[in-house]
Amino acid sequence: MDINTIRNQFPVLDQQVYGKPLVYLDNAATTQKPLCVIEREREYYLHENCNIHRGVHYLSQKATEAYEHARQTVADFIHAKESREVVFTRGTTESLNLLATSFEHHIINEGDKVLVTAIEHHSNLVPWQQMIQRHHGKLLVVPMDDNGVLDLDCYEELLKESPKIVSIAHISNVLGTVNPVKEMIGMAHQSGIPVVIDGAQSIAHHAIDVQDLDCDFFVFSGHKMYAPMGIGGLYGKTEWLKKLPPYQFGGEMVDTVSFEKTTFNVLPFKFEAGTPNVGAALGLETAVQFLQSLDRGEVERYEAQLLLSAIQKLSEIEGIRFIGEAEQRSGLVSFIIDGIHPYDLGTIIDKMGVAVRTGHHCAEPVMTRFGIPGTVRASFALYNTMEEVDIFVNAVKRAAMMLR
Repeated sequence: MDINTIRNQFPVLDQQVYGKPLVYLDNAATTQKPLCVIEREREYYLHENCNIHRGVHYLSQKATEAYEHARQTVADFIHAKESREVVFTRGTTESLNLLATSFEHHIINEGDKVLVTAIEHHSNLVPWQQMIQRHHGKLLVVPMDDNGVLDLDCYEELLKESPKIVSIAHISNVLGTVNPVKEMIGMAHQSGIPVVIDGAQSIAHHAIDVQDLDCDFFVFSGHKMYAPMGIGGLYGKTEWLKKLPPYQFGGEMVDTVSFEKTTFNVLPFKFEAGTPNVGAALGLETAVQFLQSLDRGEVERYEAQLLLSAIQKLSEIEGIRFIGEAEQRSGLVSFIIDGIHPYDLGTIIDKMGVAVRTGHHCAEPVMTRFGIPGTVRASFALYNTMEEVDIFVNAVKRAAMMLR
């Protein structure tokens, strides 16, 4: 890859903070946006802005065509069978809340069970937890070992308790563990159990093929894959989306309305109540096209080199403890240093121009499992460089010396 050409598309990286060149390593929280994405959203508001689907005039027709073209682009990107299997949402969190609410109203009965794993982000835990508690059911949790690897034997045993749904992170946002989701999906399907894959951390780093995975649902956020904030998606197999009731009610998602009865629109529109974020959807399409313009295999290998280099160099620091050491991991490294609070370490690193994330990363049960208050997390994107890895590692070394 021509890393300089790529970086030139991200003007936010070309700045200084505290008199130092910015090194942005908080990509698991949100990625920066290339100029093509920014310009596409700007172009929409300059020349195409209009409400979609309900107008016969030129601007409405043009915006509608662009919006539905974006849906098809996203469907092709994740290899969905058809575009109606893609529902635009505000992101992973809304997609998961949509599923939990729809399942609650149509599938879940008193005393039922839902299965998640010990590594989940709060977004893939709390909606299911709250939903199942309202029905006096049980949340089943697949444990992990000290390396952050899920116990598949236990997973197999928990499936025998017949949960109504399984929801699994593809990649942990704390540990970087890449879960064997295809295998786990196959195991669940042997018992007729549907599976949701939280792809928030995987979609920017790995090519996604929902048909090959055979997942029933796949959720993701645009802002973690170089697209605008406030846009994301829910993929669902057609047969499941037809079964589930709407999540919200209002305009667009209806077919006919009277005071006596309302009928609902066809897929995917019955899940898209109200005016959507059209500009962001077009930005998401452009982000997909940006990723498609690159060799995804080459990007994956490059990001793996960044991660490996960071891990190897951080290993030289006395007292460092990596949180998550699975053989299969991707995108990020989390760690603590003996006797130093992660927040203090992150604050000093920031003053050296390096942006990392500190805290529990919306995964408090993971922190409880490892007996720690939080971690320092450095997460990588295709625009990061080996030089930035060195700057980051040196900043950690200097900060550790200052705090000891």
